[in-house]
Amino acid sequence: MIEQYMKYLKEYDGAPVTLMEVCGSHTAAIAKSGIKTVISPKIRLVSGPGCPVCVSPSGYVDQLIHLALEEGATITTFGDLMRIPGSKYTLNEIKGQGGKVEMVYSPMDVIRLAKEHPQTRYVFGAVGFETTIPVYTVLLDAVIAEKLTNLQILTALKCMPPVIDWLCEGGAKIDAFIAPGHVSVITGSDYYIPLAKKYRIPFGITGFQPKELVAGIYGIVRMLEKKEELLAQGEVLVKNFYPSVVTPQGNEKALAKINGYFEPGPAVWRGMGNIPDSGLYLRPEYAAYDAGSRGLDDDRKINQACRCDQVLMGKISSKECPLFARVCSPLSPQGACMVSSEGSCYQNYLNRGN
Repeated sequence: MIEQYMKYLKEYDGAPVTLMEVCGSHTAAIAKSGIKTVISPKIRLVSGPGCPVCVSPSGYVDQLIHLALEEGATITTFGDLMRIPGSKYTLNEIKGQGGKVEMVYSPMDVIRLAKEHPQTRYVFGAVGFETTIPVYTVLLDAVIAEKLTNLQILTALKCMPPVIDWLCEGGAKIDAFIAPGHVSVITGSDYYIPLAKKYRIPFGITGFQPKELVAGIYGIVRMLEKKEELLAQGEVLVKNFYPSVVTPQGNEKALAKINGYFEPGPAVWRGMGNIPDSGLYLRPEYAAYDAGSRGLDDDRKINQACRCDQVLMGKISSKECPLFARVCSPLSPQGACMVSSEGSCYQNYLNRGN
């Protein structure tokens, strides 16, 4: 069956179509698999704002830096976040200047640190989409259960539908979306129905293995070919090609935990500006655990020639940025898309033959 799908995609000669993936793991999987090189040039695959590190604005990094320089405070976060440019510096650079920054592998590592050093104020830099947010609810459960008063989180949490809505409303030339597999495990496939109906545009949820991606891309292109017929029959243009882990309703327990701790609000996406209701913030009753997450809307570039914003919106490929593979590389990233292993520029740099 996969061979038939591959033959179809390779020989496709219909109307040119552009599919956008909005998942950093899909960005990495597509780049590593070389799928773009073995399908018809009439099927264009572009990366969207699916990497949480890539879309976190400089103002968020600046706040982490400010806290790292405070007396008695220590920032803890994942490795990728330590390399994102703020308006002037990265957390790594501030650490080299004496700022108190520690890399952890899990948010739960901070529980141990906070218990071992009760006089230190720990702030965990929490970024992510719907996939990661349940982990932060577990962290908050533990903080409350342990009655820890020296641990807070600074959030840059984002939701997928508002940014997809923003792209479509802004006239993005996207014919269909490869919906994020990991996010969909939490949210369910029905999450995309309102957008599919509003814009008459297909969404296909796929896995991450090459065969799963091929099957999903094939299914999405077939939906596009039969779009008018499907709409006339009252079909919803949302298909789940990842049924082994994604259900229509998603993980209802995880969603209940997210809604219990967090509420929606406006959020700045790097290079895209302020998007209404696209962020999640701790509810007022949990404000004591928030290190100042709201209103971090500064979004300046260190290198003005960086075109990460255009890459994140699918307007250009990484290779069209004048800095790509010249002054911008994983060892000297000029923008957030080159920092994370889920970033489009990072993956295009590593897989330049694909």
